[in-house]
Amino acid sequence: MSNDNENTTAVIYCRVSSVAQVTKGHGIASQQTRCEEFARIKKYSVEQVFRDEGVSGGILDRPGMQAMLAFLRKRKRHGGTVVLIDDISRLARDIKAHLDLRSAIIEAGGRLESPSIEFGEDSDSILVENLLASVSQHQRQKNAEQTANRMRARLLSGYWPFIAPFGYRFEKRPGQGNVMVPDGRFSPIIQEGLEGFASGRFQTQAEVKRFFESFPDFPKTRYGTVTNELANRILTQLLYAGYLERPEWGVSLRQAKHEALISLETYQRIQDRIAGRARVPARTDINEDFPLRGFVLCTCGKPLSACWSKSKTGAKHPYYACYNRECENARKSIRRDAIEGDFATLLAEVQPAPTMSELALAMFRQAWDQQAERARALRETVRRRSAEIEKQISSVLDRIMQATNQTLIARYEQRIGELERERLVLAEKLEKGSQPRRSFDEVFELTLKFLSSPCNIWENGTLAVRRTALKLTFDEPLVYCRNEGFRTPKTSIVFKALGCFQGQSAEMADGEGFEPSVPF
Repeated sequence: MSNDNENTTAVIYCRVSSVAQVTKGHGIASQQTRCEEFARIKKYSVEQVFRDEGVSGGILDRPGMQAMLAFLRKRKRHGGTVVLIDDISRLARDIKAHLDLRSAIIEAGGRLESPSIEFGEDSDSILVENLLASVSQHQRQKNAEQTANRMRARLLSGYWPFIAPFGYRFEKRPGQGNVMVPDGRFSPIIQEGLEGFASGRFQTQAEVKRFFESFPDFPKTRYGTVTNELANRILTQLLYAGYLERPEWGVSLRQAKHEALISLETYQRIQDRIAGRARVPARTDINEDFPLRGFVLCTCGKPLSACWSKSKTGAKHPYYACYNRECENARKSIRRDAIEGDFATLLAEVQPAPTMSELALAMFRQAWDQQAERARALRETVRRRSAEIEKQISSVLDRIMQATNQTLIARYEQRIGELERERLVLAEKLEKGSQPRRSFDEVFELTLKFLSSPCNIWENGTLAVRRTALKLTFDEPLVYCRNEGFRTPKTSIVFKALGCFQGQSAEMADGEGFEPSVPF
């Protein structure tokens, strides 16, 4: 018997179900050690060890298991191979998976053995084996239920128990456990991108994506671009507003315990903007080399394209051109220095006089004070609306108690959810709207710098700032004639107003008075 066992080939199969057991525990090593000790006692020759690390016991398709089955099939014609497992739960924690894997091992020429249980083909051994497999399945299901219950309890308490969204990280705090905190490297960038899209600074999701791409440390693909999926996930993530919900777990919208990057109102504006227009794909051809691409049109109405052209000497030269085949200027190059030089001249003409900047400052300050007065009146309106919502929620709850139709009850519950979300937005307004988050000087600092010197902002700003400056200065794309330069632009309402004031001022200075210049 001893001699037969010495010629018996054996393999060891080990499995742990979580990544934590792989990185922190010794589950795999202890299983292997115990099986090797059992093999020495039985005098088996262990040929190979197969492992499945961080794989659930309820699934069949496991890399380690499939590799072991392939090994058994190759060895089948040389005689049976013993498969050693530390415990029945290491094979599977599901009765169906256990029976399927046991059959697959036997069919491949293997024979199960374990230091914890004796496998046999008689009715008593099969009964014990099935009972132990059922117990393992019950333990797995019970563990899953307990984990889900604990995670739901954390959600109800306002803590996010899942993977932290990009821009947050977990920090262990006494008495609270793991709490999400903003990641200082990326959270300011995400906050600026979200607020910019909500306010209209970024008109499309593509512009938000390009804004993220302008930061070297922001995660990018190997092609140097931020994925559309990441940009969309950031724009639709409720957690950035400091709230959480999990409807499938029965957790309604509630305020979370982590620090918010934006307000709930800002988040709602973002979702309204996304729902109100089609998703715009990002253009990868807008870069620092050609900041005017996409904003300058040819006289035919088509946007000018741009590219680098290589001369006979190998030197590269930047050009803009129209590629509309029906245009008379089709494929006729325009030097980048020429068109961007004309644009700098155009921007200088639009720039208001210093006195107009001072006038704009006074106008903004007056509007700021008026807005403060309106804000006080708005707070009273918000309080009244909040009281009305509370009454409506109570009324709908009374109707739910009396209703018997499930469809009607579902609609009532949906209505309560909508009212509750509106109530939370109003409560946030009351809490944060008592005083402005920033002073007048902080809010209008960049705006006043831009109004007083758009040329300087254009020359020294990043690509994102330049694209924003284009939209703040002009209401429509600019039209460029190859031989004549830029056509008369349509400036934004701010520059139009300052231009009107400036024109009136110039007319009063140049006139000869109210008396007629020629005597009667």
